[in-house]
Parts: sequence; structure tokens; C-alpha cells
Amino acid sequence: MKNNIINVIRFLPKWKILMYALVSFLLAVVTGAVLMPGLSYLEDNSRFFESVLFLLSYFSALIIILFYVLLTFLYLILFYQYERKRYLAFFIKKITKDVQQLAEKHIPTERFVGTEFEELSKGIQEIIDRSNQAIEEVQQTEQFKNELVTNVAHDLRSPLTSILGYLELINNDRYRDEVELRYYVQVAHDKAIGLHTLIHDIFEYTYMQNQQVKIQQDPIHIEEMLNQLAVQSRVQIEEAGMEYRLFYFVSNPIVVGDGGKLARVFENLIQNAIRYGSDGKYLDIKLHETERMIEIEIINYGLQAIPPMDLPRIFERFYRVEKSRSHFTGGSGLGLAITKSIIELHGGEIDVMSIPGRTAFTIRLLKEAVS
Repeated sequence: MKNNIINVIRFLPKWKILMYALVSFLLAVVTGAVLMPGLSYLEDNSRFFESVLFLLSYFSALIIILFYVLLTFLYLILFYQYERKRYLAFFIKKITKDVQQLAEKHIPTERFVGTEFEELSKGIQEIIDRSNQAIEEVQQTEQFKNELVTNVAHDLRSPLTSILGYLELINNDRYRDEVELRYYVQVAHDKAIGLHTLIHDIFEYTYMQNQQVKIQQDPIHIEEMLNQLAVQSRVQIEEAGMEYRLFYFVSNPIVVGDGGKLARVFENLIQNAIRYGSDGKYLDIKLHETERMIEIEIINYGLQAIPPMDLPRIFERFYRVEKSRSHFTGGSGLGLAITKSIIELHGGEIDVMSIPGRTAFTIRLLKEAVS
């Protein structure tokens, strides 16, 4: 109530406040003059009022002052109620106009600060912010869809063209001998496998982008998983002339998560280390721990570093450091994007550091809670 009165007073110009005070006083005087004959009549015709007025006569000066103050206050209240209706109508009209303009431009809400319309103003601003956010999300989704379609079309066209080309040669008997026939079949088979992998990666990436995806929450022994993956990749590691080393600085390397998805993460990073770090001798995996996290570093010592301008975008979908988008020099461009999505679904983090002679991917996962 106090704030409402103050807001109305601030709304009025000073001259109008003085005018209302003067008019209220004058009306109080006029009202007193009108009521005086009535009091005289009651004093002459009622013993009760005669007794009351006789008692009040001892405080006549004070009573008269209080009487006129009360009348003045009552008239001020009437003027306040009138001006408050005007005040409310003014701001309601202004808010209505602002709301009508929301579709055209952003309406600042500072003009309502300090009034009882402040909460309504904040609500309108929140609606604007959510609306803008929804529009941005729709635009981003549309852009993502267009980029996905463009990139998928680009990556599907090359292997499909090769497959159809070699199958057409085979179908038209355009080969010299059985050796060349088997070569054509092998090329078509390899391209089909690459195509299958690409489609699987696209499906998995889009699935991971769904925020409703639920992951299993199982205790996973990270050291055992990494050793198992290293054994599975032993032939590739040896063919690349590399040596696998595990450095273990963790007392209890247990995290909670989805074993299948985390295995996909480490398998992808190990394959990347083999593919791009084969000119280095070692493939190192280091396990560290903090109070809440287990850190896993996967390091290769390839001489060619990831360029600094590419590092911030290395986890983007379809982004390749090698710009030709050749499947001979890189994968689908989705492997690291899928990796990042899986890690984030587990509440973890992943980053990369690369200089000539050392490239390290660091993953941080939450430890298993100790009961």
C-alpha cells in the first residue's frame, strides 16, 4: 500500500500535488462551514449532543484542528483514488501498446521499474527472451538439418558412385580376367563397408543428439577396458610400428557409465592415434585422478600437429582437419563428434592439446561414488 501511494505521487507533477492539497483544505473549510449549523441544531435539540459538545469545549482548539485535518485527509484520499485510476489506466495502456509491438521489435522494460507493474514487466521480458531463444533454436535446428543433409549427400555420393561404377563394369563383363574381376568386387565391397560405417555413424550421432537418450549406469574398470581395447588393436598398432604403454596413477579406476558407449569413445581415440601418429613410436595412455574425476589421456607422438585454427572445431560434426574430405585420409568426420556427445552424456569433459611431436586427448569422467 505504501509503495502504491509513493508510485502515484511520483507519477503526478508537483504542481498538481500542491493543487490537490490546497483544494482539499478549502473543501474542508467549506464542509466545516456547512456542518456548523447542523452541530448547533443538534446541541439545541439533543441532551446527549449538548453534553458531548460541552465536554469537547474544553479542547475546542485541538478539536477544531483535528476536525479540519480529518476532512482534508478524506478529500486527499478521494483525489488519490481518482489519480490512482488514471495512473493504472496509463500503464495498462502503455503495456498493451508494448505487447502489441512485440512481434515487431524488442520493448525495453526499464520504464516499469519501481512500479507495481515491475513483475508484469519482467514476465513480458521473460516471454520475449524465451521466444527469441525458441526462434534461435528453430533456426539452429534448421541449419543443422541443412548441413547434415548437405554433408551426408556429399559423403554418400562418392562411395555410391564407386560402387555403381564397378558393379556396372562387372555387369557388362568389362574386365580382362578373373583377377581383375576379383579386384573390382573387392573395391565395391570395401566401398560398401565404408558406406555402412558412415550410415551407422550418422545414425549414432543423431541418436546421441537426442537429449532424451538414457545411458546405463554401471561400474566400469577403466584400466581393464583400455587394456582389452589395446589387445583388440594390437595388430594395427604393430603394423603402424607403434608400441602401446599404459601409465597407471589411480588407486581405484572405477567410473559409472555405459560400457559399450565408453568403449566406442576409447576405440575411436585409439584408432585416431594409430592413424595420425604412426610416425611416432609410442601410443601412451595415462590415468590420473582428482577428488571427483578420473582423467584419461590418450597420447600419440606424431610429428604433424593439429593446426591451432582447427583445434576449436575438432569435435564438430563432419569437420576434418584434412579438407579434401577423402575417406583415404580420414573417417566420416563424425567420430570425434560422437565421442564428445557420449562423454557429455556421462557428465564428463573432453579436450585436446596438440603440438608437433605430441597430440593428447584428455577425457574426464566422474568417479564411482564411494559408499
